[in-house]
Amino acid sequence: MSDFDAIDALLAAVGPQAELPPADVRRELRERARLSKAQVARTLGVSPSTVGGWESGRDPADEIRAKYAYLLDGLAAKFTTGPEREGASSASSAPDVSPPSPVTEENEAGDEAGDDAGDDAGDDAGDDAGDEVESLAAPEPCVLCGSPAGHRVAGFAQHLDPADCRPATATSPTATLPTTTLPTTTSPEPPAPRTPEPPAPGAAPSRAAARPARGPAKRAFQEESGPGDLIGRTVRAALAEHRGDVDAALAALLKRAIPDAMRLLDETRKGARYDIVAHPWIPDILRKQTSKGADRIWEARPKWTRHELPPGRHEVTALDVNGAYLSALKTHLPLGQLEHTTGFAHDRRRAGVHLITPPEWEHGAVLPNPIGNRDEPGPLWVTEPTLRLLLRLSGPKHALCAPPEIHESYTSGATENLLEKFRVALKNARDTAITEDDEVTLEYVKAMYSKFVSTMGESNYNRELYRPDWMHIIRSQAFANLWMKALKAHDEGLTVVRAMGTDELHVIGDWHRVFPEGRGVTEVKMKDTYTAGSGDTEDMSGEEE
Repeated sequence: MSDFDAIDALLAAVGPQAELPPADVRRELRERARLSKAQVARTLGVSPSTVGGWESGRDPADEIRAKYAYLLDGLAAKFTTGPEREGASSASSAPDVSPPSPVTEENEAGDEAGDDAGDDAGDDAGDDAGDEVESLAAPEPCVLCGSPAGHRVAGFAQHLDPADCRPATATSPTATLPTTTLPTTTSPEPPAPRTPEPPAPGAAPSRAAARPARGPAKRAFQEESGPGDLIGRTVRAALAEHRGDVDAALAALLKRAIPDAMRLLDETRKGARYDIVAHPWIPDILRKQTSKGADRIWEARPKWTRHELPPGRHEVTALDVNGAYLSALKTHLPLGQLEHTTGFAHDRRRAGVHLITPPEWEHGAVLPNPIGNRDEPGPLWVTEPTLRLLLRLSGPKHALCAPPEIHESYTSGATENLLEKFRVALKNARDTAITEDDEVTLEYVKAMYSKFVSTMGESNYNRELYRPDWMHIIRSQAFANLWMKALKAHDEGLTVVRAMGTDELHVIGDWHRVFPEGRGVTEVKMKDTYTAGSGDTEDMSGEEE
């Protein structure tokens, strides 16, 4: 082999993955080709949020990088051909490379959360509101109503004319999901579709024709192959692959829980108004201070044991709160990149993290401190749920403490329903698994939502979503939910003995009249009973936690 042959072999081995164009060029190439993120994602075998991350500056690795670079090289070649070659091509075969029309204010999200998001949603949400439309050779079910549609918007089948959207049939497995869980002011809605043909000169398309009707967009996902059935199909496939071996199928499902959760998230985000900003800029307070250390956010995790019990011996019931992290997915999450502000005011239309001086807590003998056990006094960074809990407790209804002092904040426009369809799909699958005594699906669903929460921060196990702010907020919401259960028990006359983590509450008294018993996410189950009192509290406070 000559020296030049060796060089050629080396170049061939390097392949197209040697270099990727800048992030803005990647996005420009996709948009000029009138390809949606979903189309690129399906071709490369990843999720649309992953493609969004690549177009925001994150680079793929290994084999996917080579495929992505090959795609970009091919698109670039189509758009850099000379005039001679372009003239030789027939008009019918030449690709339409005209840049997509800009998104106007009329097409932007107009509700309260959208206005708050503003530039925060920025490149990932606003631009995709005008994703291109492609005609379908064969009709596909509309993601909004389930009826056949002849066009695909942002990679998803939809009706362009709102009059064509018809209500889902009663046979749809998810048609009975409540439609009131997504309020008008914060409900995700479908992106504003762009017509494939340019409008006639002087003719402006009507707003009604520019995007699907608002009504169907607020309905729960209604495709028969939607997110609810996605979990069931995955479990059935795993059982079939392992020939009914439950242990082997469950082990395989647990290994794929994270990518499956991200796939389910993408499914439940179909037709949503806002793209998830998967890799925004993050302030230093949300970054780990050392490789094995933590960041500066305080999650207010309860870790409290009552020091003195009423006189005598008492039977204590340890209650287990079901699906704590699953319930906590319903929380105010910032939509886009966090912005820094200073001052004492709290805007309930925004969410993020806040530097506060917490109020004095004078009820530690009977209730845990809402900010958890803290060794050092002074200001600390807390999440949105912790701040809202303190503000609630300082209000006239409870009047348990003074309001916290807010010094500075990192926030973005927010919605409480960003993950609502994702949460409902998981909850429905969990409920069905409990009814059918299906432990495989139950453990699989639990792994999906727990690992989803735990890996959305600085984790090597989930490269598709980097939102440490969300991770802290969801965890803190679970802690705040447990704290409110402790307050409810106290207000109903029970003696609160212990509150730990996200799901453990110990009480003395008839807890059945306060909390419903069961395995549902709105119920609690008895974990253990023991006796305490007459000096036993010291031993109890030293138990393994």
